[in-house]
Amino acid sequence: MNRTAARQRMTELCTELEQTAREVGRPLCFMEVCGTHTVSACRSGVHALMPDTVRLVSGPGCPVCVTAQRHIDALIRLGHIPDVILTTYGDMLRVTGSNGDSLQKARSEGADVRVVNSTMDAVDIAKANPTRQVVFASVGFETTAPASAVAVMAASACTLDNFTIMPAHKLVIPAMLALLQDPDIKVDGFLCPGHVSVIIGSDAYRPVVEQHRKPCVISGFEPLQIMQGVLQLVRQLKDDCPSIENLYPIAVTPAGNIHAQHALDRVFMPSDTPWRALATIPDSGLELRPEFARFDALTRFEITLGEDHEPPGCRCGEVITGKCLPDECRLFGNVCTPVNPIGPCMVSSEGSCQAWFKYRRRESSPDKRSTTEVKGHATHPAKIKATS
Repeated sequence: MNRTAARQRMTELCTELEQTAREVGRPLCFMEVCGTHTVSACRSGVHALMPDTVRLVSGPGCPVCVTAQRHIDALIRLGHIPDVILTTYGDMLRVTGSNGDSLQKARSEGADVRVVNSTMDAVDIAKANPTRQVVFASVGFETTAPASAVAVMAASACTLDNFTIMPAHKLVIPAMLALLQDPDIKVDGFLCPGHVSVIIGSDAYRPVVEQHRKPCVISGFEPLQIMQGVLQLVRQLKDDCPSIENLYPIAVTPAGNIHAQHALDRVFMPSDTPWRALATIPDSGLELRPEFARFDALTRFEITLGEDHEPPGCRCGEVITGKCLPDECRLFGNVCTPVNPIGPCMVSSEGSCQAWFKYRRRESSPDKRSTTEVKGHATHPAKIKATS
């Protein structure tokens, strides 16, 4: 679609969205359950195109942002162990632990911390360094968890005894259900992530729809796709017919990626796990099955998870549950910037705070009320002007 056609289609979507929202007759709030949606919406100005009665709030969709502080602390401790090579994706480097430390700081102090592009890179490093222990930071949702499973199976197949992972993967559906149990978080529907849905399938969202009557629309990440997704959410509410709607059929099927699911089931099993801002959610994480327990770095190095201690003043936990906007945090744009991030939402390329800082911080926000202050209804503040 060329630029002129895209502009025309966006105009049509905006008009239809405004008309349909007017028919619903009340304020509506939808949550983006994906950091990529958040970044795309901020970068393209989608928020500014919403009718006054329709709001998008960020959810726990950024893998780095939802990782509990205790897991960050454990990674830093692992990195400081002599003869350990700690491997990680790049976004984890600058996330600070309870004492202000980070993997980046640990590396500057002599720890061997290496950024990898895949789990198999970590396996290759272990093969190339047989006298050293190699740990991979297994962080992320169902999108990246299968790769961790494949790495563990590969290490097991070649009896690679110097390779372990620190399992801190998260599952999307239990988090969505936990959000709906919080009386301070009142959302009318979910814009669901395309890439996670490729793995878990559209049918995975049935508990959200059937137990809570919340519409779920799976969308791609382009501005037109996001706007179409929001329109479909509003249509479902107008018709009082919540359902799962898949607008990404080229990649997402009802059953998902069966091969990836089999890999996960072979290596991992569901476990209770802590989330930033959401406490411990039952069966929302993945732990290694007994036959693969020897690949758990926490067990091998006898690391006990501590308590979570958030950076003073940091409101990342409220940002990723839609309870406040990034610029409602007093640290935002002052001591907390992408150059000097305090919380993970400013560190990650998928973090709400970093996206807001890059694309929306110059917008005016006349109504600074948070999502929990407008008659108990979770909304963004009043409509914000579009960026120039």
